[in-house]
Amino acid sequence: MASNSAATTPPPPARLLPVAVLLWLAGVYLRVPILVAPPLAPFIADELALSQALTGALTTLPILMLAIGAMPGSLSISRIGPRNTLAMAMVIMVIGSAGRGLVPDTFTLMLASAVMGLGVAMMQPALPALLPRWLEPHHIAMGSAIYMNGMLMGEFIGAGITLPVLMPLLDNSWRATLLVWSLPALLVAAALFLPKRDMARPVRRAAWLPDWKNPLTLRIGLLLGLSGSMFFGLNAYMGNLLEQQGKISMLSEALFWYNIAQVFASLVVLKMARRWVGSRTTIVITAALSILGTTGTVFLEGWWFIASATVMSFVAGILLILLVALPPLLVSSAETGRLSAGTFLVGYTMGFCVPMLGGLIADTTGDPRHAIITMIAYSVLVLPLAFTLDLERKKDQPES
Repeated sequence: MASNSAATTPPPPARLLPVAVLLWLAGVYLRVPILVAPPLAPFIADELALSQALTGALTTLPILMLAIGAMPGSLSISRIGPRNTLAMAMVIMVIGSAGRGLVPDTFTLMLASAVMGLGVAMMQPALPALLPRWLEPHHIAMGSAIYMNGMLMGEFIGAGITLPVLMPLLDNSWRATLLVWSLPALLVAAALFLPKRDMARPVRRAAWLPDWKNPLTLRIGLLLGLSGSMFFGLNAYMGNLLEQQGKISMLSEALFWYNIAQVFASLVVLKMARRWVGSRTTIVITAALSILGTTGTVFLEGWWFIASATVMSFVAGILLILLVALPPLLVSSAETGRLSAGTFLVGYTMGFCVPMLGGLIADTTGDPRHAIITMIAYSVLVLPLAFTLDLERKKDQPES
């Protein structure tokens, strides 16, 4: 019993900084491999003769894998523990992400993209499951904010640095660019074993399938779908909306402010983590403001359109962090990976399907605003769930 207690004793404060750096770097690789694809897509499509649909799949296929791969991540956590799962998932991600730079044809490109998406998907539940094993309970909210800051920074640097900075240094080679972005993750995976904790497998084999009897699984998941469908959906259709307004020349400015807003959102949550994480009121307010900002993009044009979209991105980024941070706060460490995986399964399924449905409706009507209205309708339907979230921590179950 004594040895088990020692194995779960949180690290002293002096060791929090290295842990924070590792969490942040792992968070960066939740998004960089996915969001380097859009800026590189024209070069990849030109060399491999990709259709428009396959070019789009470079981004949408990994997002779909974020939903599909959540359950393998949960299973792995229950068998080999969150640290081992995170390290293994990062290696899988590198194999797929770097492999895209070595592929000879379209089929292997899509296969590598799917493998990369699977690795990222398995990383997602492993990070929140790792927090209670590495951090004191009162540091868990900050830990969530740190790795989510890394993730949202990864969104920005992956999309923003690739073309203007990295490719010119690599002779404008999209293949070399993918390799340079991907391979450093192997160093991060190895460094995960530096903190002297959680080295062994779990004491017992915990359940890993989503607990659908737990209302948090569906409620948090559907609210994640609210945030994800509006962010990914508006990102996807922004060009169509500006083209309809006759202001397609503003697309680069719109995408810049839209994506950097999530970085600012993560910095705000880093400052306010202890007050906001676990607050139902903050979740309700940010969800409602996300809907309001998205609604503004249906009626506004030009810079007012960009301002409304940026507001939505900012508050949706805050909402995302608040929701992802809930599982390690509300359930035992043995249940955290399972709950996180279930919410990611639901959230990314809706984040993929709702914008897709909106796009089909917009194709039928010929009006891209109908895609946005579809996402707003979904969000309004699930908003009441935010009022019913039970944010009281459940009693820990014995882990041995």
